[in-house]
Amino acid sequence: MSSSFGTLFKISTFGESHCKAVGVVIDGCPPGLSLTAEDIQPQLNRRRPGQSALSTDRQEADQVIILSGTENGKTLGTPIALQVANKDHRPKDYGNMRDIPRPSHADYTYQMKYGIRASSGGGRSSARETIGTVASGAVAGKILREKFNIDIVAWVSSVGEISANPVDSNTITRADVDSTTIRCPDHAAAAQMENLVAELKEIGDSVGGVVSCVIRNVPVGLGEPTFEKLEAKLAQAMLAIPATKGFEIGSGFAGTRLRGSQHNDPFTWKDSRLGTTTNNSGGIQGGISNGEPILLRIAFKPPATISLPQQTVDFTGDAAVLEAKGRHDPCVVPRAVPIVESMAALVIIDMLLQQEARKALQF
Repeated sequence: MSSSFGTLFKISTFGESHCKAVGVVIDGCPPGLSLTAEDIQPQLNRRRPGQSALSTDRQEADQVIILSGTENGKTLGTPIALQVANKDHRPKDYGNMRDIPRPSHADYTYQMKYGIRASSGGGRSSARETIGTVASGAVAGKILREKFNIDIVAWVSSVGEISANPVDSNTITRADVDSTTIRCPDHAAAAQMENLVAELKEIGDSVGGVVSCVIRNVPVGLGEPTFEKLEAKLAQAMLAIPATKGFEIGSGFAGTRLRGSQHNDPFTWKDSRLGTTTNNSGGIQGGISNGEPILLRIAFKPPATISLPQQTVDFTGDAAVLEAKGRHDPCVVPRAVPIVESMAALVIIDMLLQQEARKALQF
């Protein structure tokens, strides 16, 4: 199982949803960065369960502990180990699911691949695993902001059939996003989304949605063609998040309906460099950042674990009715926002370090 991501800024996550703790080891963080738990905790708070009536009722404080890699609030350049304890877990809620694989969940595929699985809480396939991603992404994001002025903001742009009005990706802030419980900055659309999710939670069903993300102030030149193009690494990162089913950059699939004369981004002179008048490319051309904002959209499916009765079969093929117990999100997109930001930060910091190394060796 591959639980590591990155080349120069590399993370390795560990833990299952119902084990004693989850966390991450970061290798390649530069020395001298001011870093305490308070720098990491805000993003974990945005990701944690039980933060609103729209999320799972599982209550976890998700307090991060820095085990290694810092001294007197400064990074040492050595591996940084971050840990978060699991406290409010209830394995007994999964008793009736030991022998019945949940439809559209990873129970069946994990069992077939490994011959064994964590039968409570989904194990490594659970979104609980993303704690390591968010914690390490918070570290990466701090480096990007303080050293390179790179800013990353994600928000909910749709839930089910409800879509928000377009936002100004040049000015949107995390405060704008967090102004609604559903993390949609369009308050009118957010109210509709929140009502829908609340209704589905009440009846035990679920719904999907889309998270959009902008990465601002990215320098020209990030990306390693041919097989580690910047959009390819971003796609890999985003599709590694649980429940993701689609990825778009720039114009995405809508661009297929345009002519080249409509889709091309003409060059212009701005900010003392070449730029583009439009951004259908989404900030990346030829797999390399072009200095424009990078615009992403990630599709999340409805959570697979629902409490409504489902006609299915058990692992032996016998007919069964599954009514999942436990506490589960009716919609993952509000809590996915910091996860998307974190994965974006991890990709950008790794690609940036690679480009900085190349520039240092240029003749």
